Amino acid sequence: MERAVRAIQGLLPSTLPPSLRTTPANLYQVLSRAPGGGVGQCVHQIRWTEKGIRNCYWQVTRTRLKFEGNHGKAWGKLYWRGKQISRQEERIGGSLKYKWSAGSS
Repeated sequence: MERAVRAIQGLLPSTLPPSLRTTPANLYQVLSRAPGGGVGQCVHQIRWTEKGIRNCYWQVTRTRLKFEGNHGKAWGKLYWRGKQISRQEERIGGSLKYKWSAGSS
């Protein structure tokens, strides 16, 4: 049995591809991990959590991913401290500049 486990582990890559990692990454990498390109998902910038800003996130409404989910465009509605700020969808900024994670800060 142990020999079979080692044989299977030998077939797997030593590091996971970006699409399977759960670590914070740029916005498009985080969205590409979710089904449907992340539409309907809540995402937040890691720095908001580090600064103690709670219950803030973007609700993603539309995405256009390219280059295997490393680049693209994303639109959504901003919720800041639990209140909806954006009345209509707007383009999400800082998508490549900051680290992002799924869920609310």
